[in-house]
Amino acid sequence: MSPEPHVPDAEPARDPDAGPTPARDAPRLVVVGGGMVAQRLVEALRDRDAGGAWHVTVLAEEPRAPYDRVALTSYFSGRDPEDLSLGDPALWSDPLVTLVRDATVTAVDRAARVVTLADGRTWAYDELVLATGSRAFVPPIEGTDLPGVFVYRTIDDVAALRGWVEEQASRWDRPVRGAVIGGGLLGLEAAGALQALGAQSTVIQFGTHLMSAQVDLGGGEALRRLIQSLGVAVRVDTATTRLRANRRGTVGRLDFADGGRLDVDVVVVAAGVQPRDELARAAGLPVGPRGGVVVDAACRTPDPHVWAAGEVACIDGGCIGLVAPGYAMAEVVVDRLLGGAAEFPGADTATKLKLAGVDVASFGDAFGTTPGALELVHSDPVAGVYTKLVLSDDARTLLGGVLVGDASAYAALRPMVGRELTGDPSTYLLPEGASGRSRGSVDLPDDAAVCSCNNITAGTIRHAVTDGGCTDLAAVKACTKAGTSCGSCLPLVKKVVGTELEKAGITVSTTLCEHFALSRRQLFDVVRVTGLRTFSEILAQHGAPGLPAGARGCDICKPVVASVLSSLDDGHVLDGDRATLQDTNDHVMANLQKDGTYSVVPRMPGGEVTPEGLITVGQVAKDFGLYTKITGGQRVDMFGARLEQLPLIWRRLVDAGFESGHAYGKSLRTVKSCVGQTWCRYGVQDSTSLAVALELRYRGLRAPHKFKLGVSGCARECAEARAKDVGIIATDHGWNVYVGGNGGFTPRHAQLLAEDLDTETLVRTVDRFLMYYIRTADRLQRTAPWIEEVEGGLAGVRAVVLEDSLGIAAELDAAMAAHVDRYEDEWRATLDDPEKLRRFASFVNAPTTPDPSLAYVTERGQRRPATAAERAAGLAVPVDAVRPDEVPTGPVLVAGPALEVRA
Repeated sequence: MSPEPHVPDAEPARDPDAGPTPARDAPRLVVVGGGMVAQRLVEALRDRDAGGAWHVTVLAEEPRAPYDRVALTSYFSGRDPEDLSLGDPALWSDPLVTLVRDATVTAVDRAARVVTLADGRTWAYDELVLATGSRAFVPPIEGTDLPGVFVYRTIDDVAALRGWVEEQASRWDRPVRGAVIGGGLLGLEAAGALQALGAQSTVIQFGTHLMSAQVDLGGGEALRRLIQSLGVAVRVDTATTRLRANRRGTVGRLDFADGGRLDVDVVVVAAGVQPRDELARAAGLPVGPRGGVVVDAACRTPDPHVWAAGEVACIDGGCIGLVAPGYAMAEVVVDRLLGGAAEFPGADTATKLKLAGVDVASFGDAFGTTPGALELVHSDPVAGVYTKLVLSDDARTLLGGVLVGDASAYAALRPMVGRELTGDPSTYLLPEGASGRSRGSVDLPDDAAVCSCNNITAGTIRHAVTDGGCTDLAAVKACTKAGTSCGSCLPLVKKVVGTELEKAGITVSTTLCEHFALSRRQLFDVVRVTGLRTFSEILAQHGAPGLPAGARGCDICKPVVASVLSSLDDGHVLDGDRATLQDTNDHVMANLQKDGTYSVVPRMPGGEVTPEGLITVGQVAKDFGLYTKITGGQRVDMFGARLEQLPLIWRRLVDAGFESGHAYGKSLRTVKSCVGQTWCRYGVQDSTSLAVALELRYRGLRAPHKFKLGVSGCARECAEARAKDVGIIATDHGWNVYVGGNGGFTPRHAQLLAEDLDTETLVRTVDRFLMYYIRTADRLQRTAPWIEEVEGGLAGVRAVVLEDSLGIAAELDAAMAAHVDRYEDEWRATLDDPEKLRRFASFVNAPTTPDPSLAYVTERGQRRPATAAERAAGLAVPVDAVRPDEVPTGPVLVAGPALEVRA
């Protein structure tokens, strides 16, 4: 005889406005599992089941409501698990919905249509959905059961990991040594989690490259260098054979198949997942060859009353470990329960990850397996960018792609898979502005999917704007649910919304991002007036209305806040939470190069340097084997410095009187000058002295974008001042000031701002111009487009700077004076701070060991990174051959174009 189904003792009191009361004979839907897919299924059912035909019970194994596993790493920056809660909490108060927590289902009786819990309770069902998801896969390696070994799957997992790392940190005077077994999406997330906890991290990947399921070998290599630049060590082609205990009986060492070893204090196993199909197996339901409950296109098992959705479902021959296909399955099940005929549309396996400022994404046929497919590749190792498009054999139809280092094109390109690209396909890979095409400028057809997580098309978004009355991004998100899951589509959603608003004649919002309903200018003023000095305080007090609890900002607002804070006070860029806000190069105060090393650029104001200074630079470059080059900004750039060498190099440079040249920051780069009247027979003013004074005045000044100055001693313009953001040209009566000159992809000549100024007036004018720009420009906006867009254009700028038309001149003067007074060299301060120096280590277990993948050849008397062909020919030597004169000289090979088409 079947057990009696569980029935609550009494119905809870209900709000008369809460919706329909469940009918006594309403069919009963039971969902086993309390994850993201279960939440989406219940939400979709209640949205569409207006008459209250179904009563749904969710049996959740965890002691909490469904939460966002995609954002699990953000839990380390906030202690409250509720920060990760999904959707509207009112869903679980709906009288037609029952959420049972701590409910572990142990058996399914398909004949009686009853499920049994571990505590003996039973629940009857008319229809059953298995949404049990998956568990972390732990390889059969000896020692994985040792204390200090964790998986990375649930809030409880990461809470236990955090507690362990904090305990270890209190035990040692050194950093906690962490390792992650697995270099996929989850492994890199886990590495980021260890970093967030202050632990050192090494990722151990069995395969040839990171994220091998999503990106190709070229993308994986670019990703490895970017990850290593953040201080996370990476070992590929490495098999872990054993985890050994230390004297305390906790994990203390990893042994590798190649004979290597790694000392550790904590290990995270992120080697993949396995579908939790044990209930289905015990109930006699068929499972796939690699696990998972076999379902048809309707997500139904061979039992017509049992369904499966999410990672546990084996559909089209396999399980899919991504949230977007799980959401699609949930929608299919709901449609079928309500009498529809929906079928699973296929899996969108596009993925996007952002780890501490590193972007990586893949979509469609990323590996070019389609017969006749062509690969269009753009590789810029200097900028740390690798992008690839996979095209049909006629190079017109987009099949897929890989984006590493710069994934700004992801949101626009992913919906175009299977469609014909307009124009030259290479323009979709070039940096924004290089071809006149802006990111996201793809003209999407109405049926193109913009948000794959929620299956929202461009047409749905357009309809929400034109017919639904949604006039901003937040309203469109609430109306359509676009961008409410992983968030990777938000840039494209915002562009579609803005385009439709412009067509309708409605003013487009200038809000910074979804976290701040403010423009950069408004945010600057808020921070300046309130005196707030941490990102968390600024977000808490001035974040966008309705911001979800636990929001932690994004790659748009974090660097903006970092720049604003640096412009307003004297805190070091690596102090407190500012270190986590910085762009990639600012993390180590150096420019990342193509081979994973860095360049060192000491400041040489106005291009002036003493013979003793030149000798020091030359000796440092010789001792460390660095390639040297005179830059266009009249200083010496030294290339090839390894991460662990940066403090050693800078100690010698600082002791010799040099300071940071800020070649890595959105700040003043250089003030270029000619020798002026001091040496030149044509010079009419002392341009060198003025250039030196201005560079020392504006050094370290953070801005929305990098900016440069030039000073020419006569009208012959040898310093090319009119190509600079601020150009100064000497006259017989003083100085002419030009503003808004920009190089780059869209060069602009500077425009005349003022004529024949004396030196004091000149400096005051430049002070005000720069401060006005810093306060009012948009993020990453250079001076030329800013002048075009600021109120009044150049005439408006002239009125503010020279005539004080806004009454803020005194405030601008005071702000610049404060900057000058508080300036401190960032590298000198770093060398005096042992905590900051800890981030400069090549490998956590061997901080001074060179990266063995670095190799060089000599060209024109200096070493440079070896090409693949030179490595294969045996012409290159490893990095530990420091002296350039010991590096064998091979034939000079001319590099191919950055863009290539491969069949």
